[in-house]
Amino acid sequence: MTTTNAATAPSVVSGTTDVPKSSSSNASLSSSTGATLAGNFQTFLTLLTTQLQNQNPLDPLDTNQFTQQLVQFAGVEQQLKTNDSLSQLVTLQQTTQATQALGFVGKTALVDGTTATMTNSSATWHLNVPTDATVDITIANSSGQTVFTGKYTAGAASDVPFTWNGQGNDGTQWPDGKYTISATGKDVANNNVGIAAQVQGVVSSVDLTQSPPLLSIDGTSYTLSQVKSIIATSSN
Repeated sequence: MTTTNAATAPSVVSGTTDVPKSSSSNASLSSSTGATLAGNFQTFLTLLTTQLQNQNPLDPLDTNQFTQQLVQFAGVEQQLKTNDSLSQLVTLQQTTQATQALGFVGKTALVDGTTATMTNSSATWHLNVPTDATVDITIANSSGQTVFTGKYTAGAASDVPFTWNGQGNDGTQWPDGKYTISATGKDVANNNVGIAAQVQGVVSSVDLTQSPPLLSIDGTSYTLSQVKSIIATSSN
């Protein structure tokens, strides 16, 4: 029987088959550094064809196996291409978000949040009251100390402005700074009512290194999804 050198292409001699070594296949598939599976599709077809050409005619391999390999490899290739397309879509979305975020700089935005900055003894929150309710409001300073409490009657509205003048219940005038509001409600049947708070402020900067980008409003960061509306400012 004539033998075949492992370094040469396989051949059929006297009805026998020399099947390519798995190490040779691996070498072909990994010959290009960083090559993807999709990039080796043609190499796979070459190896598959070589196997078909050099199988033992007395004991041929099941052609269904080759068909299954081809179908599986094609499926993987398509999945890789789909992943590449999704990656491109994500990149495009991130670019769109960054462009949108940059457009907010210098504008007054209304965002979900409970912490507002009091300036010149005035801090404003916007409360979302879903139904007529009695609202209990508690305001705390940056240290967590309660500085004001109050009870109010509010009608159902998506935006109920609440402005605090910085005076505590004992008449103390609290300094400008960050204050956090907590609002709970009871409806006419004395059932609990969930009340969401929002704050407004000028977008001073945008951090594009984060995903999604973060808007800076009065020193606090917010995502684009937290922006509820842009408030128009009167022109001089």
